[in-house]
Amino acid sequence: MSARKQVLVFRELPAAQLARLQAAHEVTVANPRAGQQAAFEAALPRAQGLIGSSYRIDESVLARAPRLEVISSISVGVDNYDVAALRERGITLCHTPGVLTETTADTLFALIMAASRRLVELSNHVREGRWTRNIGEELFGWDVHGKTLGILGFGRIGQALARRAALGFGMPVLYHNLSPVDLPELAGRARHAALDDVLRQADIVAVTMPLTDETRGLMGAPQFALMKPGAIFVNGARGAIVQEPALLDALDSGTLRAAALDVFATEPLPLDSPLRSHPKVTCLPHVGSATHETREAMAALATTNLLCALAGERPPAVYGGN
Repeated sequence: MSARKQVLVFRELPAAQLARLQAAHEVTVANPRAGQQAAFEAALPRAQGLIGSSYRIDESVLARAPRLEVISSISVGVDNYDVAALRERGITLCHTPGVLTETTADTLFALIMAASRRLVELSNHVREGRWTRNIGEELFGWDVHGKTLGILGFGRIGQALARRAALGFGMPVLYHNLSPVDLPELAGRARHAALDDVLRQADIVAVTMPLTDETRGLMGAPQFALMKPGAIFVNGARGAIVQEPALLDALDSGTLRAAALDVFATEPLPLDSPLRSHPKVTCLPHVGSATHETREAMAALATTNLLCALAGERPPAVYGGN
């Protein structure tokens, strides 16, 4: 039986997963985003394993955790972690790819539908008692079926979104990726293209790429200017990929018909952000994977990753093969 180690849980886990950790190790739960910063910092010097999400783990945090062996993130994206510093110190970083793919693709397609058919706006029209006669053209939406969908990033989530669009709604798909992806089920339905070509030709552009040094701020004024007049923009990846002032300018100028966003440069979205109340923007509170089933699956995988790493075994999902 392996020795019990010190685990710091920095975002609450489902009870079943917390019990798995407590059965094998000494566990401290301290969420620094929920008023437990002092407890989190006090536990760092002893911590050999961290598990959680949505909190920046940088060199300043790592310097206070000299015994750290592994971080298990309850997420696919790892932009909250200083990957270079982790590799330099030999700390394993795990994440949760795969288990949230289909759910996140569902959310992205829901955003496409909501923006195109003006679902939130029209729901509010009814809720607020303004539906007193048949609606006129000023409240009509736009078809989704048959429109060209551009996808920026073509990993698991981008591919799942493409299947929904091409196979379910008869939408031609253009995608921008580092290299073409061979998907037999989408043969003749999805085509690899340069970024500028995707932006010029797509009726709807959806972002599914990770946040990296190369993608940070990728969508700015020149990119929005390339998009078709009346196009719709959807972001379900990371907010920092988009230059938000440029997006607002594109909406205000009429270049874009609408935008649907699940992610923002600053989260939660500040109350004074013009995106929050813009009439052409549909906003969600970063809920791409937020279903009961998927969040349970993510927590279970993250817990398994941590337990394996602390036992000296290969975790199922190590980020980047480190």
